[in-house]
Amino acid sequence: MAFVDQQTRRRSGRTGVTALDEDRACPGYTLFTPQFGDGDAILIDLRGNVAHRWRLPHAPAFSGELMPDGTLFYGGRASSDSGFNPFPLWGVIRGGAIAAADWDGNIVWEHRDAAHHHDARRTASGGAMYLGLGRVPDGVAERVKGGVPGSAAGGMWADEIVEVDAGGERVWTWRAWEWLDPDADAILYNDPRAYWTHGNAVAPLDGGRALVSFRSPSRVCVVDKASGAIEWKFGAGTLAQQHDPSILPNGNALIFDNGAHRADTPFTYSRVIEVDPATDRIVWSYEDKPSLNFYSPILSGARRLPNGNTLITEGFFGRMFQATPDGQVVWEYISPYFHDSVFGESNAVFRANHYSAGYAPGL
Repeated sequence: MAFVDQQTRRRSGRTGVTALDEDRACPGYTLFTPQFGDGDAILIDLRGNVAHRWRLPHAPAFSGELMPDGTLFYGGRASSDSGFNPFPLWGVIRGGAIAAADWDGNIVWEHRDAAHHHDARRTASGGAMYLGLGRVPDGVAERVKGGVPGSAAGGMWADEIVEVDAGGERVWTWRAWEWLDPDADAILYNDPRAYWTHGNAVAPLDGGRALVSFRSPSRVCVVDKASGAIEWKFGAGTLAQQHDPSILPNGNALIFDNGAHRADTPFTYSRVIEVDPATDRIVWSYEDKPSLNFYSPILSGARRLPNGNTLITEGFFGRMFQATPDGQVVWEYISPYFHDSVFGESNAVFRANHYSAGYAPGL
């Protein structure tokens, strides 16, 4: 199959591999977890064949990554008997279990935190960095701009970044409300005030830093762990409820910009952008033609591949594809795994990861 005609290509009822240009697609495997599944993590090859499937004890919350030793590290949705229920949206975004499973799906490491949600990453120490939640002091909460008036009856909450060691002991905590600006980092006008920041991604970085994405104020931040200071904050007027930032080997940031409620246009469309943090200049972008063809209001991600392509997850529609540097789609896969959800029957995928042959035992 040749590259995709992007103007006619999707929402046609097709699933599985719908396009493949073997000369230009990056070879290897794609890992994803059906967003509303009951515990599957699925690894496919370029032709859509299932190379491996993990059956896990917790439903995903919300994705997993394969480690070089062959273990699968993932966030899971633990049972809801903790009694922790800070606001109505919590039932949709909560996690609670962070785990590593061997190739056969046996849990070899696990950490529980009732306040965990959205994302968790393995750290070099054998522990984890993840998104947690904390109550915003009333004096700060009343200064936070934006949001739906009267929508924080139970108080305002915001994100904590938590790091635990291999034994599950906390070794670092960063509280968003202590560092964000209640005026500049305002809640989107139609989001509830109960949840100021709505973090959706976190990752440890070299040099004792952490990368975090806050959806509601449309901010991506790099935090210095030692001081707590925000070294880089990006998004005002450019991002619109983004997901899955990552720092590339060249130091630039790759970001899936979802495009809901853009500040500079009435149109809703998604794009993937590469930003130079030294100048805040967009140095590369992927958009569809016409741009409105490509849009996921929530979820989604982007990862740069070894051959220069970008693996993009148009999450709400379960679509994963590779785009070349000049914007041609040379591989496309639509998840055939549909599950009941708060949105109805859905094949949504939070984000996907790519691995080359030989990256881990079993590949």
